[in-house]
Amino acid sequence: MPVTLNSVLQVAIFLVVVLLLTKPPGLYMYKIFNGERTWLSPVFVPVERFFYKLAGINPEEEQKWTGYMLSVLIFSLVGMLLLYLFERTQQWQGPLFNPQNLPNVEPQLAFNTAASFTTNTNWQNYAGEQTMSYLTQMAGLTFHQFVSAAAGIAMAVALVRGLARRSAQTLGNFWVDLVRCTLYLLLPICVVVALVFVSQGMIQNFNPYTVVHTLNGQTQVIAQGPVASMEAIKDLGTNGGGFFNVNSAHPFENPDALTALIIILEEICLGAGLFYMFGKWVGDTRQGWVLWIASAILFVVGVGIVIGAEQSGNPLLTSAGANQQVSAYQTGGNMEGKEVRYGITISSLEEVATTASSTGAVMSSHDSYTPIGGLVLITNMALGEIIFGGVGSGLYYMIMFAIIAVFIAGLMVGRTPEYLGKKIERKEIMMAMLALLVSPLVVLGFSAVAVVLPQGTAGLTTGAGNLGPHGLTDILYAFTSTNANNGSAFAGLNGNSPFYNWTLGFAMLIGRFAGAIPLLALGGALVKKRVVPAGLGTFPTTRPLFVGLLLGVILIVGALTFFPAYSLGPIVEQLLMHAGRMF
Repeated sequence: MPVTLNSVLQVAIFLVVVLLLTKPPGLYMYKIFNGERTWLSPVFVPVERFFYKLAGINPEEEQKWTGYMLSVLIFSLVGMLLLYLFERTQQWQGPLFNPQNLPNVEPQLAFNTAASFTTNTNWQNYAGEQTMSYLTQMAGLTFHQFVSAAAGIAMAVALVRGLARRSAQTLGNFWVDLVRCTLYLLLPICVVVALVFVSQGMIQNFNPYTVVHTLNGQTQVIAQGPVASMEAIKDLGTNGGGFFNVNSAHPFENPDALTALIIILEEICLGAGLFYMFGKWVGDTRQGWVLWIASAILFVVGVGIVIGAEQSGNPLLTSAGANQQVSAYQTGGNMEGKEVRYGITISSLEEVATTASSTGAVMSSHDSYTPIGGLVLITNMALGEIIFGGVGSGLYYMIMFAIIAVFIAGLMVGRTPEYLGKKIERKEIMMAMLALLVSPLVVLGFSAVAVVLPQGTAGLTTGAGNLGPHGLTDILYAFTSTNANNGSAFAGLNGNSPFYNWTLGFAMLIGRFAGAIPLLALGGALVKKRVVPAGLGTFPTTRPLFVGLLLGVILIVGALTFFPAYSLGPIVEQLLMHAGRMF
């Protein structure tokens, strides 16, 4: 699988930029969540205090892990119900907020969408410009893109406090973490990014859709609306839900190469910064950089495989007479479904970034990638999207793997394992393993049901040719994406049916909260522990050996669970493709 020098340079430059953008947001987040003064404090401190007073919150009162998790669940439930209400009352929102007079969203789709945006998934079983009013897009969907991201970061911060504090009882105050994350971090960055997007030609208006007459005498409806404001938080908060059906492949949502670069960087920068924040908080930045390096290695390997596979082309297209060779007149390779403005490299870089994080935004069609390329994308999500990761979720799942890694190391030397000076005992490893088992239970369980029920296979949209390995991949991808709160999809599956609206909706809710609950319980257990001085038997967690062990645990414990299913889907499809057969 050859990779061109041009591709190598583009990926290398991107990683250097990510490296440079890791420390500043990480240090800033450390100050925000520790209540330290920042340069935005004169502006937001009065606003912050007003919100606490209005909601009756005592910012000095901290919560145990049970109270923290209960606050997360209550906030999410109320927000989900409000979004459902917006969707179900669209036809009465008036000409200002619904100039297209779009009807109410039907109940099952409304449930799926409410669950989707509440859980930071942004799975969309609908075309945004044809289904959601301006008010639903802004006050419903975009609102959740802010607060679901803030809630994810808050839960990661709570776990970090559990590791950093000694002999304590509490993990902080969820309401304070939520408000400070939204006010000091997400809003300011999104305001600046939205203005940059508008300057590059991204639209931001409340105009009715424009009807134009084409040169061949036909009419065309040009959708528009408040796009730039949604696009900014869509990527920064690793949400991914686009204003338009084609997401970031739409020129109104991604006008040029600069906006494409900003979009990809937004998806990665906060996840990378959270690793630095973690190291700073526990008093040893090397701990954060170890997790960063492990993520970077997995990211580079994934990008290399995808770019190589796509640049090698599809043998079936070659046998059909298509020219996939690189030349002065064409980019070559498998350009099916790619963003033709940017080519294979940027398209592949975006799709690896969007599945490595929990964003799910797309610039090209995942369904059109080669089977091995699609395998990388689905594996990124199956690992818990720890490769830089979704905002918050990437960090706390990476910490989970680190704890499992030191536990395995402790078994090897016959000593009680320690992480950051805290003993990892029976309760801690049980919580980590419970969080780890959620993903295979949901993904493989729901997929097994879908492939044996006619309601499940009826969603495969490309006929009998999609009932083989690719059809299985379509279904696996859907439940992996929703369980991982990613939201990207293979185009060969129609999810807007009662079966998939319900099952995918529950997969999102379980994936968001069933994994977070044991991890917060883990934080609650760790915060009570005293720090044990390092001894001769302590396994060092800041050296290359630990990076190797961590990568091994991630791939063996995390990925091999899904290997039997993948061997029947994308792996066998790749073999059949090289054998010259479709299925």
